Amino acid sequence: MNLPHRTSADGVPDKPALDGLEEKWSRRWDESGVYAFDRSKTRDEVFSVDTPPPTVSGSLHVGHVFSYTHTDAVARYQRMRGKAVFYPMGWDDNGLPTERRVQIHFGVRCDPALPYDPSFAPPESGTGQIPVSRRNFIELCERLTVEDEKAFEALWRTLGLSVDWSHTYRTIGTEARATAQLAFLNNLARGEAYIAEAPTLWDITYRTAVAQAELEDRERPGAYHRLTFHGPEGRPVEIDTTRPELLPACVALVVHPDDERHGDLVGATIRTPLFGVEVPVVAHRAAVPDKGTGVAMICTFGDTADVTWWRELRLATRPVIGWDGRFLAQPPSGIETPDAVAAYAKLAGATAHTARERVVELLRASGELRGEPRPVTHAVKFYEKGERPLEIVTTRQWYLRNGGRDERLRDELMARGGELAWHPPHMRVRYENWVGGLNGDWLVSRQRFFGVPIPVWYPLDGHGEPDYGRPIVPDASALPVDPSAEAPPGYEDDRRGVPHGFTGDPDVMDTWATSSLTPQIAGGWRRDPDLFARVFPMDVRPQAHEIIRTWLFSTVVRAHAEQGELPWRHAAISGWILDPHRKKMSKTKANVVTPGDLLERHGSDAVRYWAASGRPGTDTAFDVGQMKVGRRLAMKVLNVGKFVLGLAGAAGPASPAAVTEPLDRAVLAELAATVEEATAAFDDFDYARALERTERFFWRFCDDYVELVKARAYGDQGEGDGGGAGTESARVALRTVLDALLRLLAPVLPFVTEEVWSWYERGSVHRAAWPVPEIPAGADAGVLATASEAITAIRRAKSEARLSMRAPVAGVVVSGPRASLDRFELARADVRAAGRVAAVELREAQAPLGIEVRL
Repeated sequence: MNLPHRTSADGVPDKPALDGLEEKWSRRWDESGVYAFDRSKTRDEVFSVDTPPPTVSGSLHVGHVFSYTHTDAVARYQRMRGKAVFYPMGWDDNGLPTERRVQIHFGVRCDPALPYDPSFAPPESGTGQIPVSRRNFIELCERLTVEDEKAFEALWRTLGLSVDWSHTYRTIGTEARATAQLAFLNNLARGEAYIAEAPTLWDITYRTAVAQAELEDRERPGAYHRLTFHGPEGRPVEIDTTRPELLPACVALVVHPDDERHGDLVGATIRTPLFGVEVPVVAHRAAVPDKGTGVAMICTFGDTADVTWWRELRLATRPVIGWDGRFLAQPPSGIETPDAVAAYAKLAGATAHTARERVVELLRASGELRGEPRPVTHAVKFYEKGERPLEIVTTRQWYLRNGGRDERLRDELMARGGELAWHPPHMRVRYENWVGGLNGDWLVSRQRFFGVPIPVWYPLDGHGEPDYGRPIVPDASALPVDPSAEAPPGYEDDRRGVPHGFTGDPDVMDTWATSSLTPQIAGGWRRDPDLFARVFPMDVRPQAHEIIRTWLFSTVVRAHAEQGELPWRHAAISGWILDPHRKKMSKTKANVVTPGDLLERHGSDAVRYWAASGRPGTDTAFDVGQMKVGRRLAMKVLNVGKFVLGLAGAAGPASPAAVTEPLDRAVLAELAATVEEATAAFDDFDYARALERTERFFWRFCDDYVELVKARAYGDQGEGDGGGAGTESARVALRTVLDALLRLLAPVLPFVTEEVWSWYERGSVHRAAWPVPEIPAGADAGVLATASEAITAIRRAKSEARLSMRAPVAGVVVSGPRASLDRFELARADVRAAGRVAAVELREAQAPLGIEVRL
């Protein structure tokens, strides 16, 4: 049977192609304002997204494409459900990653002591880093981030993010700085922010404090050293330590109160080896009797256990390590004898590693090292962005209360986690484990440069010393301020640094202290109360699971304090992208794939397809094969669109009443079930399940239904209506299904669906209404299932016989229960035409449906 060629409908190209769709539609969407937020809508008519601001430090990688596609698919779905979608974009451009990039890119380093040079130009080449003033350094940071942000936006547009680009912000921008400073001042006024001098986790490379949420444990080789202390009446007391270099910082030995071996030592005074400092033996239940000798050395400070013991037992302080990670020039208190001072002099100025080697040599020489060091691999705390182990030094820092030392606040924040709808639900456990394990308040000050300044000054007394208990704050109308460059209210700048004058706080806020306010910054809390009322609390926070403890929790803390409620209703958590070795892709591991080439080679829809196939909260392998599958899907959308719209009359208005044939009604029934399942999945933020269900139906439609009704749709079936009602029924069903499928696929494949939609509809598919499940009266989806099984068996038989799919079939025997035969009978003519079957025989049987093909 030869089907005549049909002329394409108006607007359908002769040779549809995927190439060039990104540029074409990105430009048109921008020109037409398809994704513009309608701020006339009330809060219940709005769907607002707290978009993660990507860190601006070089380039985006495929992990960004992965997670941002998930958010975009949900935003597009909500837009099609009739919501006014508030989908802003921010750039997280302050903080250490930007500083590091600027240092490498321009060959400079910041020295706050230097004056500003308005004519400074960075060196064109060189291997070292020249010092520049803080202001010069910040200017270079801003210069580089602006260029990076342009590149980021271009890639996001190519990917097809449906962001409203009129709603953007920078975390170092004027509004973000003012918002962060206002929130901090409000925290200070309510007693939620405070300054304290205390032991602080310290990164010696970047010379900045580090918060608990920024720590990570890394396995590192070490060694246990057994040292001999000198107890009462010369009694030797042995301890094991991996940090013998901290011996001059020892302030006590500790044992468990129930350890009978050492009970008589509690309350006694003993002398340290090498330095002869007298320290007490104390008891504490955190001591571990079966670790080492059961006696532990407490130093100020080797680890967080030392801090706990020092604080709870009210011990002395003997710091030995400075901000640069080297031993201080002068020995701590208690080291007084000539021999002790001489021993310490060998450590002064040394790194911890070198000091460890020298102390071990001295202990060997004195006979106070028992045996040789015993190698061990143990967890050591690092700053998540650092390369050297953290030290603990005593510094003055700003803190925000987060429940770490306040049980009532901890309970309130734990309850907030219960109010939040988690997708997937099991991610809530990570939040609860983090809140339950907090051991201190949130340290928010950093000793860096490119960040939001702490907005306070301090009065100086007659000796020029700061009075930290009486901070000077600016008026809210003056924000943002930079205390390092501006004078406080009531002072002139010539009073800076002089007795009875002032000094500005030199620190900046932790980058999370700004990022924790993204709902307030993007929503206009400070500058636009009307907008804020329309978008806050936001509907969803999309983010990765590893920053639940940092970004998600800190945002809950800020909104709980400032607005007294959650910052959003839902948290949509994405997983990691894994490399071929099942390792997380990250810039620090140097195993990332940049997306530019992928988007150009496979097309944005194909890459989005791979991304949307990753289930919420689940780590997903980087898989080019899936992108190829996505491109095949997008190409099929073009081809089936061309076929359907090429049928005479198929591009016109479709009337459901014209669908009269059982097989056509069956495909509409299966479509309705697909719409229902995809809708439920998207409502649950499960874009992957929505895509999976839609794609399954799409291929059933293309591979089975289209082939089954093709002859009838052309009006050339050769039996039945001869091109009348049956033909019209097929064409309307084809058009109805195509129309719905374009809308179902639009959140994931925005470019190809918009292209096909434009061939026959005005306006954008992304502003079209999401399909509604409608099952025609008397429809039986089983008719399509039965017909599909039959045509599949016919194809298989031809394939196994190595015959063309156009080869004729002598006959088909269909056997099975009466209900199955009745369903087949309703599609008999379409199956015969599609399979080129000469004769069909029906045989009733108890067994399931069976198809015997006779070639």
